[in-house]
Amino acid sequence: MTEPLTSPLHERHVALGARFAEFGGWSMPLQYAGVVAEHKAVRSGVGVFDVSHLGNARVSGPGARAFVNACFTNDLDRIGPGQAQYTLCCAASGGVVDDLIAYLIGDDEVMLIPNAANTAEVVRRLSDAAPDGIRVVDEHTDFAIIAVQGPRSDEVLAALGIEARFDYMQFREAELAGRRLTVCRTGYTGERGYELVCRSAEAVAVWDAVMAAGAPFAIAPCGLGARDTLRTEMGYALHGHELSLDIDPVTAGVSWAVGWDKPAFWGADALRALRAAGPALRSRALKATGRAIPRPGMECVDAEGAVIGRVTSGTFSPTLEAGIGLALLPPGYKPGGQVGVRVRRSVETFSIEKAPMVTPSVRQA
Repeated sequence: MTEPLTSPLHERHVALGARFAEFGGWSMPLQYAGVVAEHKAVRSGVGVFDVSHLGNARVSGPGARAFVNACFTNDLDRIGPGQAQYTLCCAASGGVVDDLIAYLIGDDEVMLIPNAANTAEVVRRLSDAAPDGIRVVDEHTDFAIIAVQGPRSDEVLAALGIEARFDYMQFREAELAGRRLTVCRTGYTGERGYELVCRSAEAVAVWDAVMAAGAPFAIAPCGLGARDTLRTEMGYALHGHELSLDIDPVTAGVSWAVGWDKPAFWGADALRALRAAGPALRSRALKATGRAIPRPGMECVDAEGAVIGRVTSGTFSPTLEAGIGLALLPPGYKPGGQVGVRVRRSVETFSIEKAPMVTPSVRQA
């Protein structure tokens, strides 16, 4: 069995008493003080995540933007240099190989942040399709990513001497203690926040500076447990749960990330046909009316007890103090309605909600 990879910040996490879990082939912090405390720190103040397990790839050469645009679903021509875009790498069937963020450096260079487990496959597909002159490089272990998330994140960056008041889905180059890094106004929590991309060799120095920048307020180190509860409250899709080779963007409710007017992209024909026909299932947000907590794979049932769908993500919401989840349901099951979920041996009632289920403290815009 292959040993999981570790972040360049691993020893810092050990010193902080982190509990670890395997995720996408990496051993990453699951929690420190506890998921609920870390979740609340992000919603009310600021939390810092090590997300160095996320991939990093670079596409460069004449026409790099046009090449990436012809592969992925979203339309890179909608944004300019210094802006980022959520997009999808789809198979010919319309299923999702990965969802990722593309950072447009210029017409001849695009930085990509895929998910940990899918980076090699995304790079392989791009490399196989790349014409002469286009270079695709897997830089997964070359960079670390530190996410500073929460309504006080601007104050943290200001304490670091980084001017970061720019729009959501934009990024800038900055300097911290003589080290160059990319500051991205992106994140996975719904709160205002930033992701700092730096060389792996400089990750410890950047982490230490960030963690020391909070006085007179506390900065909470946060693990992937809180990251999951935060994103579920927002209704954000997670690959392998709401998106997969078997779950397409239309079914998952992320068709807004498809450039339908583009002439071509991977999976275009299948996705256009699916959009025209309408999906058999749609991703919906759920909230328990009682004390039940949904878990992935649980069956969703109608009033007669017939199975009509399944839970794709489920957890306890520290903000709502209730069980919440995301589920694939027939299109007729819409926000305002209810559905049953088989939790252990009983059927529990859940309301169907409109995502996000929680209003962020400071909106991303």
